[in-house]
Amino acid sequence: MNAIPLPPEVFGLCIDPDRPLIVVDVDEVLGLFIRGFEQFVGTHGLEMRIDRFALFQNIYRPGETTHLDVKDGRKLFDAFFECNPQLMEVAPGAPEALAALADSATIVILTNAPPHSRPARARWLIDNGLPYPLVIGAGPKGRPVAAMAGRTRLGTAFIDDLLPNLDSVEQEAPGVHRFQSVADYRLRPFAPSAPDRHQRFDHWPDLAVAIASALDLRV
Repeated sequence: MNAIPLPPEVFGLCIDPDRPLIVVDVDEVLGLFIRGFEQFVGTHGLEMRIDRFALFQNIYRPGETTHLDVKDGRKLFDAFFECNPQLMEVAPGAPEALAALADSATIVILTNAPPHSRPARARWLIDNGLPYPLVIGAGPKGRPVAAMAGRTRLGTAFIDDLLPNLDSVEQEAPGVHRFQSVADYRLRPFAPSAPDRHQRFDHWPDLAVAIASALDLRV
């Protein structure tokens, strides 16, 4: 099986070899994605029931007990990114935490999202005080993180909500410090975790302290 190509933005990033690197996800890490998407599907006469750590399988027509077909959920997902990404609220404490860390480290945003979402997603980051380079990818995040981490002589930290992405980074770049964070309190009980391999901090003040400690930064 051919590997997914690296996102082209990876090659144009300005990564200081003499500063630590922090690579951070967007949805459910920097932003409360599910809450924003929930508002969006509501405008289509649908509702979300948070009873599992999933996206499309939590969308229902009112009164029905079977979730919306995944194919239809994906269409809504694409439309949300094109039309209404500003509905997403920023995760409490995220802008302040990254601003403090950015004094001593390079910050890069790595998100898996539809390619057409770039303008709206970049605008969302700027509007919410997160003016950092944006890389939009697809699939496991291990290879992109490994490619970025290889460009600094100092440590790298990676933050994501999804266990498969954390596992991918562990496999491709085992020296990277990995942190799991789930912004929406409704999802936290359902999120698969592996605390013996990936530290988990669901609140940004605590997460920032842990990142700073791992990278030997002062915040």
